[in-house]
Amino acid sequence: MKFRPMFALAVSLALLVSPAQAGGGSGRQEGMLDINGAQIHFVSVGTGTPMLLLHGYPLSGELFARNRDALASAGYRVITIDHRGYGMSTAPADAPGDLQTYARDALAVMDKLNVPKAIIGGMSMGGPITFEMYREAPERFLGMILIDTLANPAGIVEQNIWKGMAQKATMYGPQSLAPELLKQMLTGQTRMNRPGDTKILTGIVSQASVAGDVAGAMVLVNRPDSIPTLKTIAVPTLILEGLEDTVYPPEFSMKMQQNIAGSKLVIIPGAAHAAIFEKASAMNAAILRWARTLK
Repeated sequence: MKFRPMFALAVSLALLVSPAQAGGGSGRQEGMLDINGAQIHFVSVGTGTPMLLLHGYPLSGELFARNRDALASAGYRVITIDHRGYGMSTAPADAPGDLQTYARDALAVMDKLNVPKAIIGGMSMGGPITFEMYREAPERFLGMILIDTLANPAGIVEQNIWKGMAQKATMYGPQSLAPELLKQMLTGQTRMNRPGDTKILTGIVSQASVAGDVAGAMVLVNRPDSIPTLKTIAVPTLILEGLEDTVYPPEFSMKMQQNIAGSKLVIIPGAAHAAIFEKASAMNAAILRWARTLK
């Protein structure tokens, strides 16, 4: 198990926040939960309709730092987690993570936080995790949000990209992935004019463990074809996409929208793969417009 800076602080927070307290208080709760043999870090903000947001590779729940308060202030309880091996979460060496484990971790967090149902959203790798959660427990969904993600399995070229990321993390450490990924997470304009955004995302990428980076890369390599799942989705669904996303371009979001009955697609100009962070205000507005239509 990798020991990371701030882990001791996270453990202290866990001692202060029990699952029962986390499920019923107001404002912000943060802590660690013992989930399926791992320690999963969570943040919960607000007291309204639950909204669980799942980050992509190789990030953490802090990807949504610009979304939590804005959505919570509009009447939602926004919950973010760090998947095992990412951010402040840890995992046993023999269970670093796979698609089913990530999905079951997220469902178990909902249980621990007394959340029977939620609007569940996933960004990038969080999309396949969301699909897996839906296949396993569709009754837990009030709605679904798919953010810069896709339902397709990985082709040969993409498989080798993620295998290369795993190899690079193993050889040079998680921080070595940041230069490879930031040029796709943020537009060139943002990287030039808002260097603070690059610094924040670089810090998040660097927090991951090597085992987490390898496990997540293999999830992306081996993810199943979720296109058949799309036609089974019977909850309101919002698809959000950065117009300049080159990892999973808008064509994939358009295909998902065509296959999910009644779904809504919103494409955000001037945003790349990390659109939820890069254009947080526009993303928040789109989420709230859609969420207010749910019954």
